[in-house]
Amino acid sequence: MCGICGELRFDGAAPDMAALARMSEQLARRGPDHAGTFQDGALAFCHRRLSIIDLSAHANQPMVDALLQLTLVFNGTIYNYRELRAELRALGYQFFSEGDSEVILKSYHAWGDQCVTRFKGMFAFAIWDQRSSQLFLARDRFGIKPLYLNQTSHRLRFASSLPALLAGGGVDTTLDTVALHHHFTLHTVVPAPRTVLKGVRKLAPATTLRFDPDGTVTEQVYWTLDATRPEKPLTEAAWLAATREQLSQSVKRRLLAADVPVGVLLSGGLDSSLLVGLLADQVPDLRTFSIGFEDLGAGAEKADEFEFSDQIAQHFHTRHQQFSIPNHEVMARLPEAVAQMTEPMVSHDVIAFYLLAERVAKEVKVVMSGQGADEVFGGYFWYPNMDAADGTPLARFSQHYFDRDHAEYLQMIAPAFHVGDVTSELVAAELGKPNADEFLDQVWRLDVTTLIVDDPVKRVDNMPMAWGLEVRTPFLDHELVQLAARMPPGLKLKEGGKFPLKAIARGLLPDAVIDRPKGYFPVPALKYVRGPFLDMMRDILMSEACIRRGLYQRAYVNKLLADPEAPGHFTRINGSKLWHLALLEWWLQVHVDPLPSGWS
Repeated sequence: MCGICGELRFDGAAPDMAALARMSEQLARRGPDHAGTFQDGALAFCHRRLSIIDLSAHANQPMVDALLQLTLVFNGTIYNYRELRAELRALGYQFFSEGDSEVILKSYHAWGDQCVTRFKGMFAFAIWDQRSSQLFLARDRFGIKPLYLNQTSHRLRFASSLPALLAGGGVDTTLDTVALHHHFTLHTVVPAPRTVLKGVRKLAPATTLRFDPDGTVTEQVYWTLDATRPEKPLTEAAWLAATREQLSQSVKRRLLAADVPVGVLLSGGLDSSLLVGLLADQVPDLRTFSIGFEDLGAGAEKADEFEFSDQIAQHFHTRHQQFSIPNHEVMARLPEAVAQMTEPMVSHDVIAFYLLAERVAKEVKVVMSGQGADEVFGGYFWYPNMDAADGTPLARFSQHYFDRDHAEYLQMIAPAFHVGDVTSELVAAELGKPNADEFLDQVWRLDVTTLIVDDPVKRVDNMPMAWGLEVRTPFLDHELVQLAARMPPGLKLKEGGKFPLKAIARGLLPDAVIDRPKGYFPVPALKYVRGPFLDMMRDILMSEACIRRGLYQRAYVNKLLADPEAPGHFTRINGSKLWHLALLEWWLQVHVDPLPSGWS
């Protein structure tokens, strides 16, 4: 809902307000409704507001509580803020605003670092405690809201986006060789705390940081996901009833925590359709929005799901808008999307979210979306394939998920950037953590606590917030995720996956929507590695800047360019390896290096 940034000095100097102004300007699109600044000694905050709860000036930020001597900058939404507000009033606290931001301040004063365990929502925030000259940073359980860090011996800076930190200057932009290995193995996911740049780190999900005046830093993980069966087994009917109840509560929380209308991004799939079904009787004149793309012609794969989204819109009488995007617009607008990427992301959904959000933001400020349901309830095709595989947990996971094996990575990346098989080491360690009963429990826990943070959660924040649109994800309610994590894997995989959601949708949604195969509708201009898309990638990878950077081995690049659609030139989940290479180089040229001559 906002953009935040700040600087804390460790050397006795004043914060660099000019640098913070540049950082704040970079975040302007995240919060077009108000801009604010606060400075106190070694600390300075900037804030860009998207007004959603308490639209008055009383809720502007940075929010200063003079009585408590606390100052806050906050990005996100605390869905249970009304309940917490009542609890805090009973403790004697008085409020000067009506929103969730002030609830965070009072909660911190009342409960200290542990206040985060009481929050149900998505958040990244910073609190300056003038009493102790301490800075406290926190991020929500699934990293739905971002928080990037740049720390030197002299100061700490933080921001809601990586490009905002770069705008401040003084960032080491050397490539992180470990992060590169993760990036090219896990579909551009770089798990926290790393990014592809050595000088930028990100606060991990479910984590807080406290900076003391003497330079001491205290890091705390305040929540972990338990993926073990309950001591008392539940029947299938009990699991389904609990799922229905928990999802309904999640949707209701995300509806009520807004003083503006809330719509739904309706893809026509089970997940978003189920959200519409649960909202339809609570929201008169519910707004729904769908996007599709131009087909490539007779016999080509269908590039929209309007057939199904129209059914849902008609069934529930929503006020529906569908947007059909021609392929030439996808290519023309792709540079904008890359310029808005806080980290490099190759999913075709990135450009889809960017173009859809532009249109939806003209209609509403808040929407709900079905992201996370496939990871939480076992909806992807690779999960049963992993389950049926033999070998160690790492072997079962990697052979159905890794984009390329380590040997191929060494052929692709230049020797100066070589590292050991660090991604296998990371994944093996994550899968091997305690409190997961079965292999798929390990996989789903890794997905929702680590991998999902960067894909799809990052793009769901990043692209819509470029247009001042907040997206809420009911399937990533931590109580719902905890319930699903304790379910027997067989229950989730029943009937082709996501059985609990299909079961609770029965009778609410049309059977045709429930029983349809899972959709992976393409963005044709980007799915097929040919024509203008291929020409663009060839220009990037053969550019002087790319060759000078020396990141890729030219023989590998030339092999992909010679036959980009060869079977071995796609990843295990059907992504173009050539696009992976081109996208990272393009992102670096846009965000880190001056653009080569002829680029715009």
